[in-house]
Amino acid sequence: MKKSIIIIILLFGVFSQAQNKKWTLKECVVYALENNISVKQSELDIQLSDIEKLTAKGNFIPSINAGAGVSENTGLSFNPVTNNAQTTTFLSASGSINVGYTLFDGLRNFRQLQRADISRLSSQYRLDKMKDDISLFVANGYLTVILNKTNLEVLKFQNVVTKEQINRTQELVEAGSLPRGDLLEIMATDASEQQSIINAENNIQISLISLAQLLLIKDYENFDIEDEGYDVVDTGIADKDISEIIAAAKESRSEIKIAEQNVELAEMDLKIAKGANLPTLSAFFGYNTRYTNTPNFTQQIDLNNPTVTQQIGTVQGTGQAVIGEFPNTFPVEVAADPFIDQLYQNDGIGYGLNLNIPILNGFNTKGNVQRNRISLERSKFQLEQAELDLESTVYQAYVDAKGSLKSYEAAELALESQQLAYNYAKERYDVGLTNAFDFSQSKLRFDNSKIELNRAKYDYIFKLKVLELYFGIPATELKF
Repeated sequence: MKKSIIIIILLFGVFSQAQNKKWTLKECVVYALENNISVKQSELDIQLSDIEKLTAKGNFIPSINAGAGVSENTGLSFNPVTNNAQTTTFLSASGSINVGYTLFDGLRNFRQLQRADISRLSSQYRLDKMKDDISLFVANGYLTVILNKTNLEVLKFQNVVTKEQINRTQELVEAGSLPRGDLLEIMATDASEQQSIINAENNIQISLISLAQLLLIKDYENFDIEDEGYDVVDTGIADKDISEIIAAAKESRSEIKIAEQNVELAEMDLKIAKGANLPTLSAFFGYNTRYTNTPNFTQQIDLNNPTVTQQIGTVQGTGQAVIGEFPNTFPVEVAADPFIDQLYQNDGIGYGLNLNIPILNGFNTKGNVQRNRISLERSKFQLEQAELDLESTVYQAYVDAKGSLKSYEAAELALESQQLAYNYAKERYDVGLTNAFDFSQSKLRFDNSKIELNRAKYDYIFKLKVLELYFGIPATELKF
């Protein structure tokens, strides 16, 4: 009984620990990459590329086909063995094996295999880009939750101060040092802060649900994140020259690699289309055999009258008949040969070469070549555009990171100023030199400056990590 109680307690503890689990950013990113539907679809594209490569490899091996057939014929038909017309019912069977191999097809088989390799590489790059995008979405959602939690802490802390001021003001009002209006003003501030706290708690829950949905986690109620230990970690990326970051992005970003692979695919498609203008040489080999159960007829000599004489012609001029002597035979029905014997007796083989020379096919090949040439030019333009877009995006990310850093530094200075102003207003209020409204306004500006500092901080963290991602740092290795 005691053992059962201990086991139940242990299981309950494990279950409670699982429910109280707090996810780190790295755990969220890894989980999203393993379970996101878009990532799984991109992984299926890689599997399709593997199948395409398998098919391309299959073009280099011979094609082998075997066939067999059994039929029963009634009435007048041709015996497939004797080729004689017969009115009867007979069973026949046939079998064949055919082998074909393409010796030359304008190198299209080689081009298809090369294209399959390029296609798989392109699918891998698309998967990498998808993972980078998902990682950024997760990081943004994660930082949003942290920002909302930090703002809630600020509001709760300031509300504690407000409640202390209510008690202090209550004492001063009762002592006749302050008018009752000051107490009502502070109590109104407390009510407003309580409403802000409720809104902040709702924002946290909404942001957690959004992050859980991105991770495909359905247990919204028990989902939570680790909100400590995240600060501005600058790896020096913002101090690098923009040209260096753009060069690194062109080397590492999947957008450029995808566009480059599309150019190679278009080039290979053009070569494949041109290969249709060349002759195709193929070899073939075939083996076939037949069987029938129809009895055969053979000629047998009449032993009682072994020969007969017949006129076979006349002598020109004299008209004298020319007589010949022939064996006297009559037809005798014999049973069909055994099945195995007929397979050997009636088999045959065929082999040879086929040469197909394209001459005119309604300009289909020419049109296909021209279409692929246009596709190649379009893919080159798309590569050029992708490079321009990446430069613009990286430059924008660089400017955003620089700007968010300045906003963060300005928010720190603003908080310091508001801190001093608040402390001064609090001192004046405590000695009755300022009214409750002015003090509440000073406190509100101080609270807002704290919230603005949090917003600027996490905005800078996110934009800094975006810039690091463009520099080539993997999403799972970003430091916070």
